[in-house]
Formats: sequence, C-alpha cells, structure tokens
Amino acid sequence: MKKILLLVSAAVALALIAIQLVPAERSNPPVLADFDGPDAVKEILRTSCYDCHSNETVWPWYSYVAPVSWSVAEHVREAREELNFSDWASFRGDAHLMEEIYEETKEGHMPIGSYLRMHPGAKLSEAQLAVLKAYFYPEGSEHDEHEHEHD
Repeated sequence: MKKILLLVSAAVALALIAIQLVPAERSNPPVLADFDGPDAVKEILRTSCYDCHSNETVWPWYSYVAPVSWSVAEHVREAREELNFSDWASFRGDAHLMEEIYEETKEGHMPIGSYLRMHPGAKLSEAQLAVLKAYFYPEGSEHDEHEHEHD
C-alpha cells in the first residue's frame, strides 16, 4: 500500500512539474486610449478593476504557476474583451456600459470574489461606490430615473 501511495504521489508531482511547461498567455498590449475620467474615479478603477480590465495588468506570482496561471490568464482575457479601460475610446459614451459598470460594482459582482481573496484592498467601500455612481450613473440622467423606478 505504501508503495502504491508513493508511486501515485510521484506521478502527481511529475504531472505538476510537467504542466509548468504549458505557459499561459500573459501579456500587456499597448494602452490605446486610457480611461480619461476624474482622478478620483480613475484611482478607484486602478485599484479595483485595472488588473483584469486593462492592458496594465500586474501579474501576481500565482499567475505563473499552472494550472492557476491558465485560469488567471483566461479571466483577464475575458475581462478585457468585455471592458478594457486601456481602450476607453471604444467604450466611452456607451450609456448601457456606463450603467453596467456601476451596477456590477454596486451589486458586488465586481471585483470578483476570487480576485478579492488575493487582493482584499480592491474591495469597494460605500464611499467609493458613491464616487462611481456619481460618474457612471449621474443624477438627472435617464439611468438615475430608471434606478428609482425599481426602488
């Protein structure tokens, strides 16, 4: 029994070593048109959103260790496709997207839980949410009226 356990352990260890040879795509393409909103908003976005939703990702140590690296790289790729603050010109003025940015953060969907576990400082406070709301969901906008319809 000990021999089988030893062989299984060795096989698992070898597999973990071998998968390190399959790299994850970790890149930071050039910034095309960075988010150009107020500094207070940009600071919040940099702290809580940019690692996934920009071309300025800070790749942490665990993003270099497979199989976690594959998951992190895929999350970043999908996040950039959905919203990329490094290509803000492509998104600026999209009222629905502006609403979604605020709604996703207000409802606690963003930043995602797996990111917050490793980056607790990215958790948004009520004050930060108020700053985001004022910018992305301004009072008097059709979005603000729509929000009050559901209250």
